[in-house]
Amino acid sequence: MNRLQVLLHGDLVGALIEDEPGQMEFEYTDAWLQARNAIPLSRSLPRQPGRFPTKQTLPFFAGVLPEEQTRRIIARNLGFSDANDMALLRALGGDCAGAVSVLSAGQEIAHEGASTRRLLSDSSLESLLAELPQRPLLAGEKGVRLSLAGARDKLPVILSDGGLHLPLEQTPSTHILKPEPGHYPGLALNEWFCMTLARSIGMQVPGVAYRRIGKIPCLVVERYDRRLLPDGHLQRIHQEDFCQALGHHPARKYQQEGGATIQDCLALIRSWSTAAVKDLPRFLDALIFNWIIGNADAHSKNYSFLYEDGKRVFAPLYDLVSTIHWPGLSSQPAMKLGNARSIRAFEGADWKKLARQNSLAWSLLKSRITQRCGEVTARVDGVRDSAAVFHEKLAMELHDAVLGRAEKLLAAAEKA
Repeated sequence: MNRLQVLLHGDLVGALIEDEPGQMEFEYTDAWLQARNAIPLSRSLPRQPGRFPTKQTLPFFAGVLPEEQTRRIIARNLGFSDANDMALLRALGGDCAGAVSVLSAGQEIAHEGASTRRLLSDSSLESLLAELPQRPLLAGEKGVRLSLAGARDKLPVILSDGGLHLPLEQTPSTHILKPEPGHYPGLALNEWFCMTLARSIGMQVPGVAYRRIGKIPCLVVERYDRRLLPDGHLQRIHQEDFCQALGHHPARKYQQEGGATIQDCLALIRSWSTAAVKDLPRFLDALIFNWIIGNADAHSKNYSFLYEDGKRVFAPLYDLVSTIHWPGLSSQPAMKLGNARSIRAFEGADWKKLARQNSLAWSLLKSRITQRCGEVTARVDGVRDSAAVFHEKLAMELHDAVLGRAEKLLAAAEKA
């Protein structure tokens, strides 16, 4: 019988058990069940004795692993099936999203704050990025045990004293390096533009920086699930995305594939957030902003909760991208809004339906739409000017698209 240790903030909280038929189950330790102030790994895995069956276990743990082609390449490189979640967690689980780590049974647990890293020179970093499509997350390299959800190539790194370091073993990373894939030219600056615009209007997003490594445009994103302590040690902050909280496998992150709806997300915030009065408006702002920038890929894995200081709150936004910049990508929203079949639709009736379906006052939702559209209109020129330093033509294209969409949404809301 295969077993893996599951840690939270460096404390042993449970075990993953793979039985003879290959089914993966999870069980909390007695010590964690009895500990005062201990928290569950997930809303979908409440603290209770006994084993959780595969159907309940898999959504959370599959949710910390890479997806799609990235997952397949890693499994192939390491010599096992891409359906083998236990093997992937054993290989990659040292530094996952949030405060979770997964270690082999009997492996020594490093104390929280322990740090082993390797400084990356400019030339070595350029070489690593060139390798990344064929060796995602550098899986298989000695000492490297990193896991990030999603299908895009990315690399967890430590930014310290102006240099980038590769975290080793159980060392937490501080930033995520996202190199631009060749088949989506402009993606790094596109995401920088959208994230910077969101921050400029007061939305909670992690810090981002645009840089070139060799010839590769990259985005460096600060991890909001990490906190630097006064003693200089880095602390993990636990998080789970909405897909995990709802018990949905990451393959069901899109509504059209059986995933969460906007109604599901709002109900989840109402029932699970410890600050729902603040978090509901923040989620609505996220919906409005994603519509303004034209992000059809805002699915349930792009929204999360942070667990900190006994509270569960809506996490900062991430992966904000104007997907309409690439005409070949689907314009169907990841989560349906009213009767809209495309992110390019601007009907006030869709937003009024959203309000009606979720017991929201239309006057209040309309006010938030008006406010956010006005803020974007006021701030987008400045973001364009900053982005133009990197790529003037793309900065202007993004500016014009976003400004035009903000004006259309504002007009639709005022007309409704």
